[in-house]
Amino acid sequence: MAPKCRDPGSHRGRGLRRYTGLLLPLLLVAALLVIAGLLAGGRGGHTVIVDRGTPATEQDLRERRGPLVDEVVFTQQQDAGQVVGLIERGSHQVFAQGINRPALFQRLRDSAATAYDLSYGTSVELTFNPSGPEFSDGRLNPFAVPAMREAINWLINRRHIAEEIYGGLAVPRYLPLNTAFPDYARLAEMARELELLYGHDPARAREAIRREMQNLGAEWVHGRWMYNGQPVSLTLLIRNDDERRRVGDYLANLLEGEGFRIERLYRTAEEASRIWIVGDPAGGRWHIYTGAWISTLIQRDQAENFSFYYTPRGRAEPLWQAYQPDPDFDAVADRLQRREYSDWEERQDLMRQALSLSMTDSARVWLVDQLNVWPRARDVTLAVDLAGGTSGSNLWPYTLGYAGRQGGRVVVGMPSLLTEPWNPVAGSNWIFDQMITRALNDPPVLPDPFTGLFLPQRIERAEVTVREDAPVIRTLDWLSLDTTEDIEVPGDTWVDWDGAEQRFLTADETAPEGLSARTRVRVYYEPDYLERRWHDGSPMSMVDVVLPWIMLFERANPDSPLFDVAHVPAFEAFQRHFRGWRIVSESPLVLEIYSDQIHPDAEAIVANRVPGVTAWHVLALGILAEREGSLAFSSNKADRMRTDWLSLVSGPSLPVLERQLHRASEIEYLPYAETLAHFTDSGEIVARYRSLADWYAARRHFYVGSGPFFLQSVHPVEGSAVLRRFPEFPDPSDKWLRFAEPEIPELTLDGPVVVTHGETATFLLEITLDGKPYPEQAIQDVQYLLFDGDNRVALRGGAQYQGEGRWLIRMDEEAFANLPMGANSLEVAVTSDRVALPAFASHAFATVAGSAPPEPIEVTP
Repeated sequence: MAPKCRDPGSHRGRGLRRYTGLLLPLLLVAALLVIAGLLAGGRGGHTVIVDRGTPATEQDLRERRGPLVDEVVFTQQQDAGQVVGLIERGSHQVFAQGINRPALFQRLRDSAATAYDLSYGTSVELTFNPSGPEFSDGRLNPFAVPAMREAINWLINRRHIAEEIYGGLAVPRYLPLNTAFPDYARLAEMARELELLYGHDPARAREAIRREMQNLGAEWVHGRWMYNGQPVSLTLLIRNDDERRRVGDYLANLLEGEGFRIERLYRTAEEASRIWIVGDPAGGRWHIYTGAWISTLIQRDQAENFSFYYTPRGRAEPLWQAYQPDPDFDAVADRLQRREYSDWEERQDLMRQALSLSMTDSARVWLVDQLNVWPRARDVTLAVDLAGGTSGSNLWPYTLGYAGRQGGRVVVGMPSLLTEPWNPVAGSNWIFDQMITRALNDPPVLPDPFTGLFLPQRIERAEVTVREDAPVIRTLDWLSLDTTEDIEVPGDTWVDWDGAEQRFLTADETAPEGLSARTRVRVYYEPDYLERRWHDGSPMSMVDVVLPWIMLFERANPDSPLFDVAHVPAFEAFQRHFRGWRIVSESPLVLEIYSDQIHPDAEAIVANRVPGVTAWHVLALGILAEREGSLAFSSNKADRMRTDWLSLVSGPSLPVLERQLHRASEIEYLPYAETLAHFTDSGEIVARYRSLADWYAARRHFYVGSGPFFLQSVHPVEGSAVLRRFPEFPDPSDKWLRFAEPEIPELTLDGPVVVTHGETATFLLEITLDGKPYPEQAIQDVQYLLFDGDNRVALRGGAQYQGEGRWLIRMDEEAFANLPMGANSLEVAVTSDRVALPAFASHAFATVAGSAPPEPIEVTP
C-alpha cells in the first residue's frame, strides 16, 4: 500500500508549470527555522556554520560509499515567511515544508540563492468525528449521521477555497482520489458526474441539514438549533500553522449561518494530534478537524484508499476504530483492498461503486489538492518525489548533496519534529518524523519518484507468478512475470502462527487437502544481504527477518500479551488474502510469498510482499515493556492501558527501555525462542545487547537502523535531530543520482471556437517538453472527453499521432448531433511512461445551428 502520511509536502525549479484543466496537490503546515547553538544544545545566539564539503569528480562519487554528505541537521521552524532569508544567509539549505502561498513563492522564485521543486501529492480535507449520535456526556454529535456529513459537500465552495484561500496553488477535490494520479484520469467520466452532483449548492445543504437535525430530535428555536434544551455546539479543531486556519474559519462561518454554535479550537500539529488521533472520539473533544494528507509516492493504484480512509482497517488509532461504514461500502472497499476482481473492467466497476458510496458516507469531505513548492539552496541537489515532495521522498537520503561536491553538512528545516513517538511497529505516521526515519532504514525496494514503479534496492531479482485470471502487467526488467492455471502452496509453507506453542503452522497442518493461491512471489535478495551490520555494529541474522512476521500474528491473538484490538481489522484484511511464506534458502536469502491479493503492476506486488528487516534486539525491549504493561507500541493500546506510547528516541520511554535492556542482557532474552533459536545462538544474543548498551550510552536513544545515515543525537527540547553518514553503507554515492528532473508533458490544445451542427471539427494537441516534441514512444495514451453545457460527458475517444509531437482529434457530425446549442468543452488527458502524473488540457467552444436545407416543393404534374 502506498504510504499516506498525516500532514506534509517537486519538479525541478525551471519555472512553475501548472497543469491545464483539473488537478495538482498540496497542503501543509507553515515552516522553517532559525538555528542557534543547536549543536551546543541550546537556542542561544550562534549561527550554525554550514560545511559544503569538497569538490568531487564523477570518479570520486563512484568510489565513495553511502551518502554524498557527512551530516544532516534537522531543526524545527514554524515561520514559513523566513524561508528565503534563511537560505540566502546560508543557515539552511533545504526546507521540508511545501509552500503554497503565492507571494512567498514569488520571493523564492526571484531569489538568486534559491531553487525549488514542485509536487502534486497533498490534499486537504475535513475529518468528521463519527461517534454518537451522542457523546459520552450526552451532547449531540450530528456528524455521526452520514447524511449530515454528506450535506457539508453542498455547503462548502471548493473553488473559493482553491482560489481565494490557497491563491490558485490548489484545485478543487471532491473524491478520495488524488486529481493528479492515474486513477482519476481513468475514472474521469464517473468523477465528473460526482463532482457535478456534489457541487456547491447551499439550498440543498440547508434542506439536508434541517431534515437530519429534526430526525435527531433537535429543534429550531429563534434561528438556532437546540437539543435537550441546550444550543447545539460544534467544536472545530483547526490547525493554526498553515492555510487550514482560514479553511477552518470559513467552515465555522458557514455552520454558524446554519444555526450552530461554534467553538474554534486552534491547535498546532502536535497539540491537535493528542485530540483527534490519540483521544477517544466518544469523549467529544471535537466534531470536525481540518485534516491534510500526503502520499509519499505516486499512487498508481488507489484501490486501497477506501479502506484506509473510511474503515477500521485503515489505522489502529481510536478514530478509525470508531468508523462504521455501510455494509455494502465496507464490502466493496474490502474487495478493492484485497484486489478481489478477475479483470480490469470489474476493477473499474468496483471503483465506481466505491466512489459513489464514499460520497454518501463522507467520513471525510475532500476540499482541494495542492501544488506545493519545495525550497532549497541553488547548489543543493536531491531527488524530490512528484507526489510527496521533499519530505515524502524515499530517495532524498541517497541523493542529498551539493552539486559537484562531496561531504559537508546540510541543515534541513521543518515545521514539526518528534511530533509523535518513533517505533517500528505502530509509531508516528507524521510526514516529518517519517522523513527522518526513512534515512535511517534501507528497504528492499524503493519507488521511482516520477512513476511510482518500484525499483530494487536490496534484492537482485524477483519472479512473479499469477493465475491466468489476474489482470497484472510488468513494466521493468528486474523482475519476471508468468501466468499459470493454478498455484499450489507447498506443504512446508508457513501459513499461520500458534501462539500457545510459539511456532509457525504449515500448509500441510492447516490445509491437508491442499492450498492454492492467486500469486506467488519469489524474491532473490542480494548475496550479502544478511552479512551487513546494524548501526550499532551488530551483524544481521534471520531473526531480524522472522520476528516482525511473528509479531504480525501475535498482536492479533487475544491470548497474547501483545494483543492490540486496534491491530485486528488490518490483520483480518491481511489474513483474507495471505496464503503463506517459506524460506527457500537462507544463504543467499531467497523467500517465497503466496497471496490472493493482486496489484495492477507486478512491481507493486513484489513491493507489497517482500519482507525487510528490523533489529530484533530493539524489538525485544519493546516486547518486554508491553508484556509488563509499562509501554505500548500503539497509541490505541497505550490509551487503553493508561501507559506511555513507546518511543525509541525520547521521553519517558527511555528509562523503561533502559531497564528492559538490563533485564534482557541478564537473562539472554530471545523472544519466541521456540522458533527463533533455530536462527541464532547465545553468543549473538549476548553480543547484540552489549552493542545496544554501548549505543545507548553514547547516543541516549534506542533507534538502530541500517540505512545510509544513523541517528547521532536527538534534542527534543531544542527541536533538532542530527544524522551522520553510516560509513559501512555498501552502495556507491552515485547509485540513485540519475533521478534529476521529471519529464512532465506540456500540452497545448487548439481548435475551432465555434462548431456548426452538421459539420466535422478537428482539434490539434501538441505535446512538448522544454519546447521540443515529446517522444511518441514515451506516450502511453491520449484520451479526450467531450462535455456538453451541463458538464456531462457526451463522447470519449482517443487521438491520432501525426508526428513531431502533434496529435489530432477529429470528430464527425454525429459527435455533435446530441450537443445542445451553446457552450461545450473538450478535455484531453495524456499519460506517459516517464511520469505517472497525467497531464490535462481543455478547449472551450460553442455549438451553433447550421443552415436549414430548403424544404421540398411539391410539383403538380
